[in-house]
Amino acid sequence: MSDALKHECGIAQLRLLKPLEYYKEKYGTAFYGVNKMYLMMEKQHNRGQDGAGFASIKLNTQPGDRYISRVRSNAAQPIQDIFAQINARINDEINEHPEYADDVALQKKHLPYLGELFLGHVRYGTFGKNSVESVHPFLRQNNWMHRNLIVAGNFNMTNVHQLFNNLVELGQHPKEKADTVTVMEKIGHFLDDEVRKLYKKLKTEGYSKVEASPLIAEQLKIGKILKKSAKNWDGGYAMAGLLGHGDSFVLRDPAGIRPCYYYCDDEVVVVASERPVIQTVFNVDFDKVKELPPGHAIITKKNGNVRIKQILEPLERKACSFERIYFSRGSDSEIYRERKMLGKLLMPEVLKAIDHDTVNTVFSFIPNTAETSFYGMVEAAQDELNKQKNDTILAEKETLTDARLQEILNHRLRTEKIAIKDAKLRTFITEDSSRDDLVAHVYDVTYGVVKPEDNLVIIDDSIVRGTTLKKSILKMLDRTKPKKIVVVSSAPQIRYPDCYGIDMARLENLVAFQAALELLKETDQYQIVDEVYEKCRQQVELDDRDVKNFVKEIYAPFTNEQISDKIAELLSNDTIKAEVKIIFQTVENLHKACPQNLGDWYFTGNYPTFGGNRVVNRAFINFYEGSTDRAY
Repeated sequence: MSDALKHECGIAQLRLLKPLEYYKEKYGTAFYGVNKMYLMMEKQHNRGQDGAGFASIKLNTQPGDRYISRVRSNAAQPIQDIFAQINARINDEINEHPEYADDVALQKKHLPYLGELFLGHVRYGTFGKNSVESVHPFLRQNNWMHRNLIVAGNFNMTNVHQLFNNLVELGQHPKEKADTVTVMEKIGHFLDDEVRKLYKKLKTEGYSKVEASPLIAEQLKIGKILKKSAKNWDGGYAMAGLLGHGDSFVLRDPAGIRPCYYYCDDEVVVVASERPVIQTVFNVDFDKVKELPPGHAIITKKNGNVRIKQILEPLERKACSFERIYFSRGSDSEIYRERKMLGKLLMPEVLKAIDHDTVNTVFSFIPNTAETSFYGMVEAAQDELNKQKNDTILAEKETLTDARLQEILNHRLRTEKIAIKDAKLRTFITEDSSRDDLVAHVYDVTYGVVKPEDNLVIIDDSIVRGTTLKKSILKMLDRTKPKKIVVVSSAPQIRYPDCYGIDMARLENLVAFQAALELLKETDQYQIVDEVYEKCRQQVELDDRDVKNFVKEIYAPFTNEQISDKIAELLSNDTIKAEVKIIFQTVENLHKACPQNLGDWYFTGNYPTFGGNRVVNRAFINFYEGSTDRAY
């Protein structure tokens, strides 16, 4: 993706089902779980590089023994940093106590981070917050083992203010409004409530407090707690939690917006944000890794029993299509096929733009995530070239000579690596104020492969703000002196903000929105902006269920092509000598390529939860009033 775009995070949860001695004997180390967690987190570093956290729980410890460990980091390389800290602590203990080296029982008793239950998290900083206090997992501590709660998630709630007020109405005094804290305290409230009820019941049955404690842990109904806690959540989430005594869960939102996969065998229960992470780290086949159904939780009790339980009534499935286009790792076999199909389906429009002149066209891509779509586009272009060869041979069959036949057959599709990303520079582009100064140098260009009579077709996986295209890529591509530059987006026009976990909150930053505003001005229809503002303002006090997305009316007067052409105009200027054309994927073809991930609210404004409509209207009000506040 040429634009810098941040995703919130990824999760990794691991429960070892055997005693630590089993892993020592079979795999040579009692640190099997810690090692696997490092790999799962590192394999998901694409989902977050601003912070990382790790927590572990030891099962069946004696009173007085520490059983919860946690480490978090917001260092430049946070995953490496937390595991360097873990290794340093463990090595220091073993150096000081050599008797621990081969004694698993002593290791478990004395070494931090060694346990049977683990939770890891990687994140991007959101709302400008990237202090270590904002890094997951979050911990809610208590002297009762089963009331300790550790929470981490890949999520964003659209109604965090309402959830905060609900906690206040329950008599709580939350320390902040952050959605992670709010969610954790909500779960914690119902956990406490359930523990109190169980203790009261066991007390009437004659059990002492000491006797009741393990029975409470055994009888806790995690599904019941989650059902009460998540009743009013509105957002996209894969929420993971550990309880101090050893129960664990991961809950997925009812629309399946955020991804979640799991794998179970007789040794482990594993949950992660991405399927290939589990496949790679545990060396298992594609079909062994299951997708957690929307509205369901995977619950693992301390005794190792695993259950997939419906917590919330599933909504229409609207899994995020951006996961398939860009965020998730392309090593997933389904995602790889889908990205190739996204490129292939664009080819008819590309051929129109170059007048079917495949001989005088160079095809390339914006590195690195657009590369797979590029392969699909090139396969379709090769099919077209083969058809052209066949048509030419048939048309000239009466006069065809060996030399002419060889000339026709020698035509090759011209594919080159034109844009080259300087990854080191990308690291420093973290906010709008610094992006403009640095963005022009993020990409370099390959010279000498494009001729003046050539079209240059270059595919990107999406165009959000268009900043990098305008300030860097188009200028650099123009230096190769093509007659025409065709920029192809494997995603449709991004017209609406996200509110479920991708940092895309302000309408005015979206180049499609800017293009629509320009067209309204040019066609003397700008009064629509005022009308939409009034409609949005009148909905501010409505219940979320009654709110409609009136921002759609900004785009309604224009065709997709009109907006695309205006985007091309906005992103190019008089210094660019080549003709510039921008082609976007259609929503219909997006659905055809990614049939299981129909969450398309970025492109259509059809939000999968009621809170989405409130957020988009608030984003428009903020734009109209000149406010830089977040819409959620």
